[in-house]
Amino acid sequence: MEPLISVVVPVYNTGAYLERCLASLLAQTCRNFEIITVDDASTDGSGDLCDRLAEKEPRLRVVRLPENRGPSAARNEGVRRARGEYLSFVDADDWAEPELLEKLYRRLAETGADVCACGAEGVSIQDGPPAVFSREEAVRCLAQSRPFGFVPWAKLYRASLVRETPFDESVFYSEDLLFLYQLFQKAERVSYLPDRLYHYVCREGSQMQSGVSPRKCTSLAVNEWICGDVAERFPEAAEDFRQVALEADRCLAVLAVKKGASEGRLWDYLKRVQGNVRRCFSWKALARCPRKKDAVAILALYVSVAAFWGLAALGTNGGGDR
Repeated sequence: MEPLISVVVPVYNTGAYLERCLASLLAQTCRNFEIITVDDASTDGSGDLCDRLAEKEPRLRVVRLPENRGPSAARNEGVRRARGEYLSFVDADDWAEPELLEKLYRRLAETGADVCACGAEGVSIQDGPPAVFSREEAVRCLAQSRPFGFVPWAKLYRASLVRETPFDESVFYSEDLLFLYQLFQKAERVSYLPDRLYHYVCREGSQMQSGVSPRKCTSLAVNEWICGDVAERFPEAAEDFRQVALEADRCLAVLAVKKGASEGRLWDYLKRVQGNVRRCFSWKALARCPRKKDAVAILALYVSVAAFWGLAALGTNGGGDR
C-alpha cells in the first residue's frame, strides 16, 4: 500500500470554483489519499457544498471554522487533522491534473527529497529541467522564483516537516513566502519536476485583486524579517530576497492606488510601504528587477510617495498581479 497523502484545501467564498477543484482531486490516479477542506466561515455556501460532497465521498473530510481566521489558520487546522505521511496544499479556486499526487510522490521517493515541486499553469515562473537542490540551492531558487515559486501549492511535503513549520497565523499576506523560507531551512533536499500538473486561477475578487488593508500590510514585516535573516543564514541569496521585497512593496503600493485602501488612509499606507522600501533597498537588488519600468517605480517610491502616486495614476508602473 502506498503511504497516505493528505491534501489540505482552505476554502473561503469559492463556491463557483470549488466543485471543479474537488473533482480534480477526487480523480487523482494516486490510490491512497484523503482530502481535508477547511471552510473559513464562508458566506456563499461553500461550506455547505463541501458537506454535500463529503456525504457521497469517504475520502473527503470537512472542517468548519466558526469565524474567519485567514488562510494561514485554515491551512494549520487542516494539517492538524491530516493523517497522511505526506502533505499537499491546493487552493479551492485552482485545480490539478489527475497525475499530480502520483508523480510528485514518485519523484520524491526516487530522489529521497523532503519536498517535491512541480510546474504550474497560470503563473510567471521560469521552468527548468528535473533537478534536486540542496538546502542552500533551494532557498536561492525560492528567492528567484526559478524553477518554482514561493507558493505552498504544486508541492508535496513530508508531513513531519510541515508540522514543525506551521503557517504564522498573524500574517495574512506573504505568509506563503515566510512558510516556505522557514520550511526550506529544515529540508535536506528539494526536488523539482517540470511537468505542469497544477492550474492556478487568478480570479476577480481574490485577495490578490483587492485594495490595501491592515491584513495585507502584515507582508511588510515578513519581507523585512526575511531580508535580515537571509543576510546571516544564506548571504548568497540576500540580494535576491531584497529584490523580492522591493517587488512586493511595489505591487502593494500599486494596489493601494488602483484599488484603494481601507478607512480611506491611502497616503498613510503608501508611507508605510515607502518605509519598507527604504529598509530593504539596495542598488544591486534594484538592478535585478526584470522590467525597467518596475525599477523606476520602486525608485520613485523610495524618493517620494507623491512621485510614485503620479506614476501609478498614469499606469506606467506595471500591475500588481502574481
